[in-house]
Amino acid sequence: MEHTVPMPHAVTCRRVTDTSRSSGRVELAHFLRSRRERLRPEDVGLPSGSRRRTPGLRREELARLADVGVSWYTWLEQGRDIHVSEPLLERLVVALRLTPTERLHLFALAHGRPAPMPVRSPESVSDALQRLLDAHPFPALVSTRRWDIIAWNAAATVLYADLGFPASAPEERNGLWALFMNPDRRARMPSWEEAVRRAVAGFRMDAARAADRSEFDALAEKLQAASPEFARLWHEHDVVETPSMLKVLILPELGPIEFENVTLTYSEPDGRELRVSFYAPHPGPHLERTRALFQRT
Repeated sequence: MEHTVPMPHAVTCRRVTDTSRSSGRVELAHFLRSRRERLRPEDVGLPSGSRRRTPGLRREELARLADVGVSWYTWLEQGRDIHVSEPLLERLVVALRLTPTERLHLFALAHGRPAPMPVRSPESVSDALQRLLDAHPFPALVSTRRWDIIAWNAAATVLYADLGFPASAPEERNGLWALFMNPDRRARMPSWEEAVRRAVAGFRMDAARAADRSEFDALAEKLQAASPEFARLWHEHDVVETPSMLKVLILPELGPIEFENVTLTYSEPDGRELRVSFYAPHPGPHLERTRALFQRT
């Protein structure tokens, strides 16, 4: 007689998954309650009164600030397994006055995945970050997630001097825009087609991660109208993520030079997430040929 042996590991997996989800909801409930209780009524324009028996805001007060139902918010603070949309979480971020780090934590608890990246277009960087750029002996740039270039060092102005950077208008000081709309940049890149294909795919991924992609879409629409090549690549809908790569640029005085390029994510004290790109000539002849050029700065 055949016997069917149950698979205990399958039950274990289900139990672990359910336990993990329940634990996350409990943690979310504790987090929301702690943030609510630290807010004072006067912080949000409400009268403090003298008969409050609980610290911070009442649940109904926070629900009103976040434009959600009191019962729904109560269930959330009770750790119930209910659906929470991204717009609703963003309203809770505002109502609870969460920091950028707390916002990321809230999304991780509620959805089990990173929060969409907010898009901001700062005009400058902190003094500490600028000093880091200036200390790098080779070109270094800082850009936003929409690829707007907002800071650089002296070596970067040497590398891109004949391309009009950084003297170009701020709206044109965008990495994606320059790739397609600056003919001098294109002439300086032997592997231009490969580079722009990778750039468009990376830009599309960044747009998908943004909490508000309107700025990305505006730039994409502008480029589609101005560049048939961009429009073709954009409609291919490729995505890619390349934190480091090798770039080949033709320098007027030196000819083709291979640059290693590493891009790191940096969070400013105010919560802005920026990208810092460091260039360095590839070890060997390229390094020796370019060292003197950048040492002039």
